[in-house]
Amino acid sequence: QEAKIQREVKRKSFGTRYTFRNIIGKSPALQNAIRKAKRFAASTSTILIRAETGSGKEVFAQSIHEYSPRAQYPFVAINCGSIPDTLIESELFGYAPGSFTGANAKLLRVMQEREIIRVGGDSVIPVDVRFIVATNRDLKAMAEAGEFRSDLYYRINVLGLTIPPLRERGEDIPALYKYYLQ
Repeated sequence: QEAKIQREVKRKSFGTRYTFRNIIGKSPALQNAIRKAKRFAASTSTILIRAETGSGKEVFAQSIHEYSPRAQYPFVAINCGSIPDTLIESELFGYAPGSFTGANAKLLRVMQEREIIRVGGDSVIPVDVRFIVATNRDLKAMAEAGEFRSDLYYRINVLGLTIPPLRERGEDIPALYKYYLQ
């Protein structure tokens, strides 16, 4: 119960709990991904992390934030897949009192112009944000098939980072086994 409460407090404070030291494994493929992630952390560009489920996307995203010049600023993790489309805008950008949906705040505008308009609002609010996007889906193929907005794909795929799955780095299994056994 205490661990659950601590996680909730941490989540509400928009902090991180992982750094690159929390990534377990010495395989060349994993170490290469870590080196690349550290280089990307120094940039202000959007990062697209691609990895299979359970490969450590969240750990990498938080580690990048902690290693970056933005580490002293909040890290806000949002699982867009769990938010209905009709609510995602207000969840991301806030809303003006008495409003519903259909306002002009759009994710593409935020990414390109670094400004938002709250749902139901009419004033532009400048924002200083950096996007670290993580997915287990092949967004490029989805964009080519018309299943994902290609304009959004090209805005989030500025710096691409692929985390290798465990089956491609079998030499990391003993270290992971030892970690989870402890």
